[in-house]
Amino acid sequence: MRLGGGIEKKYNSPEEWVSFAKDLRYSAVLCPVDSGSDAATRKDYLKAAKEADLLIGEVGVWKNCLSTDDAERKTAMDYAKAQLALSDEMGANCCVNIMGSQNAQSWDGFSLDNYSQDFYALAVDSVREIIDAVKPTYTFYSIEPMPWCVPDSPEQYLKLLKDVDRKAFAVHLDFVNMINCPERYCRSTDFIQHCFDLLGPYIKSIHGKDVFMEQAYTTLIHETMPGKGTLDYQKIVGMVEKLGPDTPLFVEHLSDYETYRTAVNYVRSQAEKAGVRVL
Repeated sequence: MRLGGGIEKKYNSPEEWVSFAKDLRYSAVLCPVDSGSDAATRKDYLKAAKEADLLIGEVGVWKNCLSTDDAERKTAMDYAKAQLALSDEMGANCCVNIMGSQNAQSWDGFSLDNYSQDFYALAVDSVREIIDAVKPTYTFYSIEPMPWCVPDSPEQYLKLLKDVDRKAFAVHLDFVNMINCPERYCRSTDFIQHCFDLLGPYIKSIHGKDVFMEQAYTTLIHETMPGKGTLDYQKIVGMVEKLGPDTPLFVEHLSDYETYRTAVNYVRSQAEKAGVRVL
């Protein structure tokens, strides 16, 4: 398996970017440029990544392609198409976005409308439109699961794969985002194994976080960094390893460079204890 995360330091050249990634002991990286960058810059960063044996695991979108605002939705869809094309150019494992939301105040917020049949139909059509516009030959478009939006379970992700019906549509796995109820929390190892069992052949990239639930009312489940919650990372890295040596796991949502170092070192230590090789 490969391991990576954010950097949270400004870099001014491919060489500096690589030096930070290597210092953090990353073997996988998030794409360092976006679709607005010039061709020469993209080429230089891709060359640097290949020479340093850094796998570009993800190109992010992070826009609301299902916004109720037509102008916002069009802008998001155009950007998603551009980022998917960039992902193909950069040889990334996948281009990833969340499905989006009908929440008028928050691009990734919860809404009753997120559970409607119309929302689901629009979600399927939107993914198809993005893929069909780009026709990627290497990379895959993928959706990060969310606690309150399609897909919020591995079963729903399987249904989404079937309904979209595009070879270039695959899975980005964020198991923590789907631990959205007490039973999944209490049975976290079994639930995560279930995610890998159902979705394994389609997984292109994984987010590695941790989770803890307060003994408080009503239900308060919090995301945290690996090692600060209750998830069994020795078992998790074993699940990742079975997907192949170039499967990336990315730690995320951390505040600074040194916190990323701490989180990655923790995951590496758990992999060592489990006998799992991290490139």
